[in-house]
Amino acid sequence: MSRKPELKGRAARLARLLPTGGTRGQAARAPFVLLVVLLLGGGLIGLLVLNSALSEGSFQLDDLKQRTKELSDEEQALQRDIDGYSAPQALQRRARELGMVPGGDPAFLDPDGTVKGSPSPAPAAATPLVLAPEALAFTSAGAATGTPSPYTAPSAPAPTPAAATPSTAATPTAAATPTPTPTPGR
Repeated sequence: MSRKPELKGRAARLARLLPTGGTRGQAARAPFVLLVVLLLGGGLIGLLVLNSALSEGSFQLDDLKQRTKELSDEEQALQRDIDGYSAPQALQRRARELGMVPGGDPAFLDPDGTVKGSPSPAPAAATPLVLAPEALAFTSAGAATGTPSPYTAPSAPAPTPAAATPSTAATPTAAATPTPTPTPGR
């Protein structure tokens, strides 16, 4: 074995002040390694938590997009229903079902108070005829062929009660047939 050379003077005093090098290197390295391991472990756990949060947010976003699509489809279906109910033919058909008739000739007032035109009363409507749904689905022409006929607007105004006969009051008219509005997706 080799022996260390003996130090003298100033070098010997400095050597006594410094501890031996073997144990100091091991003791100083352990806290550093522990700190690095804790930082890496904390970083990995933080990334895992962040990834889980992003994944959960992605699922929520997909659910919200699906719900938005469903609500948009429902809104469009409701808008189609509203458009169908507010169409002039549908309004006219519904008004006739309720017993309403077109108004007579109007009269207008000038700013000075004079009356322009000659007003006339609306013709009185016949009592609305209530039929079974099967009878409303087919008209006399459509019943012969077995197919329902589409709604056709009446060409003449509603008959007055004086001109109505019992045979015309008992037959369903095209204006009395309801037209169903299908709602897609339901």
